Amino acid sequence: MIRDRFHFDQGFGVMQFWKVSGIAVLAILPGLAQAVGFGVGVYRGFRTAVTPLDNGIYEVSASGTSAPVAYWCGIGDFAIRTLRTKATQRIYITRAYERQARTVQFSLTAPEGVDTNPGYSVTVKRVGENMTAGSAQGYCYDNFMDLGF
Repeated sequence: MIRDRFHFDQGFGVMQFWKVSGIAVLAILPGLAQAVGFGVGVYRGFRTAVTPLDNGIYEVSASGTSAPVAYWCGIGDFAIRTLRTKATQRIYITRAYERQARTVQFSLTAPEGVDTNPGYSVTVKRVGENMTAGSAQGYCYDNFMDLGF
């Protein structure tokens, strides 16, 4: 009796079963990919490279974009994953964006003699601008469409 209710010939065909199963797998796969760590998930729309310089300064270069969030993502992710800083660690711009080189320099210590009060917009054009490593890294995950703003 119970077997008859789930028999594929009574309203729920084999093709429907495979379609529903396929849709379920496609819906779950991106979340599973990020949890397990293989490369199906989508989160970074740009690539950055971080180069350690002298005196605790790090230079970030971005390819494919000049959006400020790309540079903040690069240094935030580097600070947390590579340097193992806490998410509350502040990161400061020590040399602003250079158009020709497409680089920004950051430090974990505030530069001397400049205003370090954070502004209300995300910028890489002012020495002393800063945010926490966690906030900077957060731009790696919420930038699905990089429109260059």
